[in-house]
Amino acid sequence: MDIFKMLGQFKDMQARMQAMQDELAQRTFSALAGGGMVAAEVDGKMQLKRLQIDPSIMGDKDMVEDLVVVAVAEAQKKAADAMQMELKKVTGGIDLPFNLPF
Repeated sequence: MDIFKMLGQFKDMQARMQAMQDELAQRTFSALAGGGMVAAEVDGKMQLKRLQIDPSIMGDKDMVEDLVVVAVAEAQKKAADAMQMELKKVTGGIDLPFNLPF
């Protein structure tokens, strides 16, 4: 197998992965908890961008804390799942270690 051809393919895959990450960073992923009492929105980098809490539950600190954790975790899971799905498209289903410099 031609090592230079493999290196070229690797660089091409690296460029496609960077483009995919840039595109995902622009997307938002939302989740609800407590029947919609808490809504969270994260970007493709899994950073929290918006958090909305129904004022009617503000008196129950423990419930608010729990629902915030659930909503944020679910939104982050959606972002991670989207990243995995796009990664499989770019790599053709080949599992790559996550510590590669992409």
